[in-house]
Amino acid sequence: MKRLSIQASGLALAMITAGAVSAENLRFAHVDPNDWTTSKKGAAGQVFKNLVEAETDMTVDLFPAGSLGSEDDLVQGTQDGTISITMVSGSYANYCAAAAVTDIPYTFPSAPVAWEVMDGEFGQALAEHCLEQTGLRTLAYGETGFRHFTNSVRPIASPADMEGLKFRVQTIPLYLEMVRGLGAEPQGIAWGEVPTALATGVVDGQENPISVIYGNSFYEFQKYLTLDRHVYGVDHILINEDLFQSLPESDQAALQRAAIVAGTVGRAIQQFGSAEGVSKLIEEGMEVTQPTDAQMAEFRAAAQPAVQAYLRDELGSDAEWIDRLSDAVDSATSN
Repeated sequence: MKRLSIQASGLALAMITAGAVSAENLRFAHVDPNDWTTSKKGAAGQVFKNLVEAETDMTVDLFPAGSLGSEDDLVQGTQDGTISITMVSGSYANYCAAAAVTDIPYTFPSAPVAWEVMDGEFGQALAEHCLEQTGLRTLAYGETGFRHFTNSVRPIASPADMEGLKFRVQTIPLYLEMVRGLGAEPQGIAWGEVPTALATGVVDGQENPISVIYGNSFYEFQKYLTLDRHVYGVDHILINEDLFQSLPESDQAALQRAAIVAGTVGRAIQQFGSAEGVSKLIEEGMEVTQPTDAQMAEFRAAAQPAVQAYLRDELGSDAEWIDRLSDAVDSATSN
């Protein structure tokens, strides 16, 4: 099957390319750009393709930049078999509700702790649970990285500094509850309207990973950056389970190895981009605040209770995953 132009709409592509994929020709889809030097998913996809094609008789066609649709479209396409493998982040919680627990604010104190937790017993157990829920096997984890607050009013070093400020957030209950808990006012604004909202003062600030803050030139409207790491985004590399089980064990092992390396490379690209991005934002005139450990504890105490209460109600019997994650983080930080 010839690769279609990524300029067409995702919906059109999904309709045009509908049909079962073959085990010999895998289709790997994600929503990030394809440039491996700046895109975590782009780098992961290319590494995965190269390793699989080097070690097996299978070929891998890449569909980056949302060419097969949104993350929801990609999860659904992988479930129904029109896509072989996808790499998605937050939207996976729409299909496996327990996956939402990794978005609880101020859960992961650092990226290495997050890696240890997601690559360890907790991540393996979550993968097995989500497999039962979705029919999708988690081959490995990558990362979208930490999110941070920016604003145009004042430096923020503690929740007290957020009082009275308006922040644009995604219209996701978890984010709304988090910002309210921190004492600020959340505003749900469509992504395309964010620059105008920041420039005109409709909102005082926003929150995003460093790469998004720099890539969208938010420094033109925002003076202050707070490196509070309030949410760590997890990437899930998923494969259709029926497809996976149809493969010989040697190919299954090759896919697993390739996905682990791909997720690791994606993490590296994300970390490099974030570190470089902070330096570039400083060069553009942003004032950067790094809260102390004591101040981070204040952020955590203010934001977590409301979010955890909301998630416990939403998850029902799956609320145990909140405590399982907390225990895993405690174990990782005590080592």
